[in-house]
Amino acid sequence: MEQFDYVIVGGGTAACVLANRLTANGRYTVLMLEAGGEPQSMWIKIPAGFSKLLNDPIYNWRFETEPEENTQGRKIAIPRGKGLGGSSLINGMIYVHGQPEDYDHWAKLGATGWSAQDVAPYFKKMETYLPGDDARGKQGPMHIHQVSERYPLAHALLQAAAQDGQPMTQDYNGQTQEGFGYYQVAQKDGQRWSVVEGYLDPVRQRKNLTVRTGAMVTKVNVTDGVCTGVTYRDSTGMHTVNAKLEVILAAGAVQTPQLLELSGIGDPALLHRLGIPLVHAAPRVGENYIDHFATRMNWRVKNTQTLNELAQGWRLGLAALQYFTQRKGLLTLGTGLVHGFVKTKPTLVTPDVQYFFMHASYANAAIRKLDNAPGMTIGVAGLRPTSQGSIHSKSNDPNQGPAIRPNFLATEEDRQTLIDGMKIARQIVGKPALANYIDFEMSPGPEVRTDQEWLDFGRANGQTIYHPIGTCRMGSDDEAVVDVRLRFKGLRGLRVVDASVMPAMVSGNTQSPVMMVAERGADLILEDAAQA
Repeated sequence: MEQFDYVIVGGGTAACVLANRLTANGRYTVLMLEAGGEPQSMWIKIPAGFSKLLNDPIYNWRFETEPEENTQGRKIAIPRGKGLGGSSLINGMIYVHGQPEDYDHWAKLGATGWSAQDVAPYFKKMETYLPGDDARGKQGPMHIHQVSERYPLAHALLQAAAQDGQPMTQDYNGQTQEGFGYYQVAQKDGQRWSVVEGYLDPVRQRKNLTVRTGAMVTKVNVTDGVCTGVTYRDSTGMHTVNAKLEVILAAGAVQTPQLLELSGIGDPALLHRLGIPLVHAAPRVGENYIDHFATRMNWRVKNTQTLNELAQGWRLGLAALQYFTQRKGLLTLGTGLVHGFVKTKPTLVTPDVQYFFMHASYANAAIRKLDNAPGMTIGVAGLRPTSQGSIHSKSNDPNQGPAIRPNFLATEEDRQTLIDGMKIARQIVGKPALANYIDFEMSPGPEVRTDQEWLDFGRANGQTIYHPIGTCRMGSDDEAVVDVRLRFKGLRGLRVVDASVMPAMVSGNTQSPVMMVAERGADLILEDAAQA
């Protein structure tokens, strides 16, 4: 039977970081198993191509939530990347560290060793961001750039925000997050820069690294309280591989808890209902699910061109020519052009709402189908949701996606933050700097005035912005699923290193924090191996 020192389950954001760092010293053999394939689509490298991939079953697992009353019984899409690179292949490339207070909060919750001071070196280690101050990385594997495209409507929005008294910030990953400016994205030379380019490709030829695609892990194997390896399925059938030191789950906040439950590791009552023999009782697997929920406010605009016109017909042809000859223009844009990190109350220490501005509006936001007439969108998301849901297996069949219940807007705090965030967005758009451009508010529409009307709009139209975390929470308490070194509690030889270990939400997009978790996780793994 095949044996490796480490077996990594998943080939996504965290997994690629781990594959790089765990093989660097040459001492350990590493196998990485990814259910999807190699990233081959031409749309992956083109930043604007994310819209083509969001519904592509080759690169997206296409999960969706269970219908929930809080969101009017809708099923909400939960995209998850499939293939080497995971969600870094299909995301909007927005790069946000989060606030130092986020990580100090983790430490206060019991995640000792994960304070802002503890994690800062890892953010610096993993990035190359040349315009930043000395706290920003200058020679890391991930290339980060500020969005370079400039449009009159974006400039006017920044002026309107200033007229509203909002600060401007050049680097929201620097000294302070609060304010408005242009987003930072994971790109190099106008192309998407995923973890494949940053971490995996430079080390693919290492003799101690084996990467297998089309390999779907169906079970984590446990004998006498020790994780011995995994069973996976590929085109040739079922295979079992042993891990001499550890199995490392890096399948993400959706699939890691599902795999654990399929392996008999989870809540005994749930496993009994699914007909899965109990291997290890861990009642909190799949609980503590947290995600960012956002609404999209839209305005019809005038006296300018927006993506709605520029990305259609002969103009799109010109944009394509510009991109392929210069690596510039609208095809370099992801999901955000201008950012806003805003306090909904002046008494708050840090921003609690994030804005995503694009000079575009959607006829169908789910599939990114643009309007035919000029428009703009401001996405509004509460940064630190307190609502918690769950992700659990629906059956003992690995091919069936899990039951995802986000429980969005379950707390009064989350509801009020979203309402206040939308009100401030409308207030900013009403400032003189935008008067020449705004025709009318399309959604929610000027007739929406009361808190209840705002909330009804949010419940009916809000979506996840694809930042699931927390389903294998780390901590020092009895209910934590993994300890602060990311070791699965009660089992030897099993570790979880992905977004599922985060004990609370970070203030912004999650790709960068996931890479940080993997960087620090790799250090912890290597430290423990050296002491064994």
